[in-house]
Amino acid sequence: MNRKALIILTAAATLLLAGLTTGCKKLEARDNLNKGVQAFKGAKYGDAVEFFKKAIDLDPTYPTARLYLATSYMSQYIPGADSPENNAFADQAAANFKIILEGDAKNTAALKSLASLAFQRTNGMTAMADKMKQLDVAAEWYKKLAEADPAEKEAFYSLGVVAWSKFYPAWMEARTKLGMKPETPGPIKDKKVKAELQEKYNAVIAEGIKNLEKALEIDKEYDDAMAYLNLLYRERADIADNDAGYTKDTEAADQWIAKALETRKVKSERAPKTSGIVSEEEKK
Repeated sequence: MNRKALIILTAAATLLLAGLTTGCKKLEARDNLNKGVQAFKGAKYGDAVEFFKKAIDLDPTYPTARLYLATSYMSQYIPGADSPENNAFADQAAANFKIILEGDAKNTAALKSLASLAFQRTNGMTAMADKMKQLDVAAEWYKKLAEADPAEKEAFYSLGVVAWSKFYPAWMEARTKLGMKPETPGPIKDKKVKAELQEKYNAVIAEGIKNLEKALEIDKEYDDAMAYLNLLYRERADIADNDAGYTKDTEAADQWIAKALETRKVKSERAPKTSGIVSEEEKK
């Protein structure tokens, strides 16, 4: 065999070996992924993390393993529990979801998880400034989710919930300071307090209402969106300029809660009824 032929055969053998090695690593990565999935299903999230990490080490281009790794970290996070270990779960989850977005900026699973995680992290926050900042973070992720998938009703619904979450504490604090009991009708009589709330929250509430209406355009039977429209209209009524404005928003709130209750009733009646008794034929 001449030298040239030997070089060609050696190169071919090297390429074949590299291909076999790569193939073996991909198969091993898939095996670790499957083991991770089984561990995850058994709620053994720590074990699942190790399997998914191994799968990524074997095949760094394996997006499914990265998504499952991030989800495993997120599943271990307990909203409202402020400890270094618990916060580390949230941080690790967010970091891995963001790596996914580096290769796929419109990955809706990653965007939805990041948005949900950001919102969950507001639970237990006692410093209002920190909570408002975290709600802004959540809102940004939900906006990106809506841009990636304009038909994602949850993105618009959640933006409405974020708007309510911003206004509700300030609304409650104002009523409490003014000695207004839950059953005390509005609008708020203190002009200064009312003006401050209007300046800070009118745009927030309007945007929240707009997003909830978008969610309902996507799903006309989205009763949760109707329920939050009721809340935003009812609470905005308290900062209305006059009694007429208060009455208008209160009536809108009444209409939305009535529609939400009716929709839930219709959906419940439409759902298949089961007796809990299964025939022998059905068991087969």
